[in-house]
Amino acid sequence: MFESRRPDSLKPKRTLLGFVLLHLLNLVQFFLLSYRKRSFLMSIPIVAIIGRPNVGKSTFFNRILGVREAIVYGTPGVTRDRKYAEAEWCGKTFLIIDTGGYVPTSEDVFEKAIREQAAIAIEEADAVVFVVDAVDGVMPLDKEIANHLRQSEKPVLLVANKIDSANRENLTAEFFSLGLGTPFGLSALGGRQIGDFLDLLTESFKKRGRTKKEKRLQVAIIGKPNVGKSSLVNALLGKSRLVVTDIPGTTRDPIDSILYHNGEEIVIVDTAGLRKRSKVQESIEFYSTLRALRAIDRCDVAVILLDAEDGLNKQDMQIIDETMHRHRPVLIAVNKWDLVEKETNTARNIERVIKQKLGLYDFLPVIFISALTKQRISKVIEKAQSIHQEQSRKLTTSKLNKVMLPEIERYPPKVSASKEVKIKYVTQIKTSPPMFAFFCNEPQLVQESYRRFLQNRLREHFGFEGVPIGVVFKKK
Repeated sequence: MFESRRPDSLKPKRTLLGFVLLHLLNLVQFFLLSYRKRSFLMSIPIVAIIGRPNVGKSTFFNRILGVREAIVYGTPGVTRDRKYAEAEWCGKTFLIIDTGGYVPTSEDVFEKAIREQAAIAIEEADAVVFVVDAVDGVMPLDKEIANHLRQSEKPVLLVANKIDSANRENLTAEFFSLGLGTPFGLSALGGRQIGDFLDLLTESFKKRGRTKKEKRLQVAIIGKPNVGKSSLVNALLGKSRLVVTDIPGTTRDPIDSILYHNGEEIVIVDTAGLRKRSKVQESIEFYSTLRALRAIDRCDVAVILLDAEDGLNKQDMQIIDETMHRHRPVLIAVNKWDLVEKETNTARNIERVIKQKLGLYDFLPVIFISALTKQRISKVIEKAQSIHQEQSRKLTTSKLNKVMLPEIERYPPKVSASKEVKIKYVTQIKTSPPMFAFFCNEPQLVQESYRRFLQNRLREHFGFEGVPIGVVFKKK
């Protein structure tokens, strides 16, 4: 420790109160760091790609995903809407965000909006990838962005793009002057050194394991804006835990609350309203959508809330598609049931219409509630618990074969090729959600329609209400 060189008369006096305050400050800092660490482990890491216009950010984004997801063109400012996607490397999953070209001081309307969204991306991210152009060298804009990133105190990986060969490696040396550590030379267009960079990026990321991160049942309340999500959470908790207004989008962040139901602790997550992607224009709304998707990803059961007066529309179906894509069980709760005329619009008629619109998702249960009058709101938790038990159920191989093989014999798979597909036996290989493997001689010839047939037969005999079922075909 360095001793103070000030005269004794100017040194601060160390009192008992000072030691107590310092100790409390250290404790608060410790708990904040611990909380941030726990939150990081409970959700998918977010990686934001930052850089000035036209340095190859979207090309880099596409290269990591392995698909042409973002539009790439040689004119600065092509990327305006934020693009995000789920990426995986060596069993580690993370969300990657492609931001627009960052221009710190521009007064252009679009560039100001891009700057605002990029700033929020940095704030939200667990790691930032700062992309620069190795051919252009260090530009004044690069220095401004580097200064901003240093102030953010976020982990930053400096990427020198367009290093197409070993002969260009010496171009990276200039970027040490940015003060962000060792620049990593790669080529987003050609794919050079991309694998080594992803190894470095994901080194601290954890492999996903949902069973270890939370033992309590987690129920996420999902839906479009202003359907009464926060009102439902408040009604379940019996107190005003969340702000409720008639303005869509009041809730920005997912908020966790603990509900005690019949002696069991249940985590209730109220999420921001999911809008159509074409209408997610505000920076805050974009990241509210992102956080809502993260809440879906970490929940055990998603309760998708509908407005009884609106019914099931296209926007609701998009939310259901997003949830099913993430293999999460779903309960559909029709809210504001107290506002519906009961003489003509009976629950049975409305449920029939909803089931017809659900199509392939007609196995999702539907209940009618009112968060305002607290009508049947306890059924939401009871049904969520039942669905969670369904997805955790393990069927024995003998029982599966006894029931499914006669069905297969009665309705064998049809193929267009000359070969005959023979399914020998079936076994359950996974739970939460359940996955079933059908062993046969020619798995590649089984058609998608027959997969759906087997899923329907499994539901007919074993239930799995509200739970997505996976069916795979393997070589015997």
